[in-house]
Amino acid sequence: MTSILKPMLFIFLVTISIASCNNEELFVEPTADTPVETTTPTDSTSTDTPTPPEDTVDPVNTTTPCDFDLSTASSGDTIIINCLMDLNGQTINLPSNVTILYEGGDITNGTLNFSDNSVISGELLNSSVTLSGSTPQLKDPTFNFDPTRWDIVQGEVSDDVAQRNRDLLVSYFEQAKALGATTFKIDTLDAYFKTDDPTVQSSEGAINVPSDFHLLMSDNTHLRQQPNNNKSTILLAVFKVSNVIIEGGFFHGDRDTHDYSDGETHEWGHSIRVGGSENVTIKGITSIDAGGDGISIGSHGHAYDTFYRPTDNLLITGCTIIRNRRNGISIGDGRNIVIENNEFIDNGVDTELSKGTAPRMAIDIEAQNNGGVVYQIAKDITIRNNTETGAAFFSFYIASGSNVTIEDNNTQGSIGFYESHDSVIRNNTIIATSNEQKTSSTGLLGGVSPTIYGNYNNKIYGNKVTGYAIGLDVVNFNNEIYDNEIINCKTGIIINELKDSSIHDNVIKSTSDRSMGIITKASTSSINNVTIKNNTIDVVLSAFKMQDVNLDNTNNSFNIINNTTKSNGGTSSFNNLSGLVFNDNINEGGFRMVGATNSTFANNTIKTNGSIGLDFSSLNDNIEVFNNAITINGTSECIRDKQDNTNLNIYNNTCN
Repeated sequence: MTSILKPMLFIFLVTISIASCNNEELFVEPTADTPVETTTPTDSTSTDTPTPPEDTVDPVNTTTPCDFDLSTASSGDTIIINCLMDLNGQTINLPSNVTILYEGGDITNGTLNFSDNSVISGELLNSSVTLSGSTPQLKDPTFNFDPTRWDIVQGEVSDDVAQRNRDLLVSYFEQAKALGATTFKIDTLDAYFKTDDPTVQSSEGAINVPSDFHLLMSDNTHLRQQPNNNKSTILLAVFKVSNVIIEGGFFHGDRDTHDYSDGETHEWGHSIRVGGSENVTIKGITSIDAGGDGISIGSHGHAYDTFYRPTDNLLITGCTIIRNRRNGISIGDGRNIVIENNEFIDNGVDTELSKGTAPRMAIDIEAQNNGGVVYQIAKDITIRNNTETGAAFFSFYIASGSNVTIEDNNTQGSIGFYESHDSVIRNNTIIATSNEQKTSSTGLLGGVSPTIYGNYNNKIYGNKVTGYAIGLDVVNFNNEIYDNEIINCKTGIIINELKDSSIHDNVIKSTSDRSMGIITKASTSSINNVTIKNNTIDVVLSAFKMQDVNLDNTNNSFNIINNTTKSNGGTSSFNNLSGLVFNDNINEGGFRMVGATNSTFANNTIKTNGSIGLDFSSLNDNIEVFNNAITINGTSECIRDKQDNTNLNIYNNTCN
């Protein structure tokens, strides 16, 4: 029979008699209340209804000392604590199958030595009570952590106290898990934690969470990095574990109180580090003012190590990432990562007390791969439905990674890749706000260097870019650029070296002074098997401007077909190039060609206002010009052929 152990209470029953319990009754299982006798009126004409009696119980005063001793408990007892029990430094040996429940009281100052199959309410645990023997299980798998009961010192503290705060909190995580807690809940807490132990790896010195663990915090929870001078620190680490949720709370870095005096970059001071872990969710946290990254994602070991352990299956959602000195989020190594519905604010910016440090982005995917050696792998990553404002450099950037999808985001900063394959950038809205963005930056970047052969099979589509100096820049091979809307940019699309690619069905509109549609970069040397088709271009100066293309690769060719363009009286130009096929376009604005070879102009509709329709100015060779319909408003020529052209074949064109 299960017993219930309570302090002595006086229970008054509105019955024929008054009863009270005594100490001998403490372990007696409670029975049903004695039935209340009632009297029926003998007057049959009476209409009064008798008032039923009510049981009343005096309220329990949970601040009074208990008047019983746990040492008298028997196996199978359920012991209710609704009073104050001071163990006076003693060790209490408990039998098996004991359940100790919280009802507003407390147990302090001693040791509870449990036997098997015991249960205790988490509310009764505190730093003055030691649990020994067999580990009991918590009554509720959610452990509510009250820092005032656990010796965590809040507010500004010395390094020693901050180190103790860290050590205690880590031990409490482990203790709660050992007791069967799956959720560790913190509400009001504002404390500093020292995590820059130089004798261990930065992840090991952090506040580490165990596997199968949910750290649940509130808007009243503030974990702060103790100011330090270490170039590599981590406030909280999810390191070589699995099945972890970090939810809520504020993570404060020390970027403006850090000691940078040794001259190092100190870019590795992260608020949260996920390393070599699986099945992790970071939800609703706020990371602010980290000396490095708000969240850093990596592996344990390198990809070539036998013990290599990547981060796998990570979700970051509903978070606010603010003013971190390096990046909001960095991904060095990981796969199956989703970053969605987050807000990124002012990452990488300078503050009055600390300069930002490169690369200064909201999200940077940067797997290390040097000299053909693969150190890290970043792949199968989705970045979606986020908002970004104020980043010092890019918003979202693939420095090195594959199978990355960046979609449905609203950003002020640029989006792009340096070295990536099989990635997609789609349906994002990018609006320039700074003067630098409007005068010298690129909204969408599809590669940087033509020598990076890891760029291929990428798609950029459905995006809207407004107000940047350059809407989109593309380089390398097997890229598809389509259905983008580029508004009021100085230049719509710039092509660097490019092959086996398509640029189609884009809309480029700009009223910016001397704005241009699709042009080539000055350093471009090769465009081959590239099709530019079905684009709509409406700009001020030139729909197309291409030069110095395929001069050393005369077998290369590229097609500009079925586009509709307007350059408001300006002229497009094709200079010093080879292999152009310009067919079936509808154009308002003239064309000028200098030093072109092996090219064709056919079946175009050209209308100009004061400029020459087709101006083959000089030094052109092996050019076919036929079946073009040209309308001139003014006195200009339809087609000009200067005498220093060779093999310029002009036929079947009409001029009005």
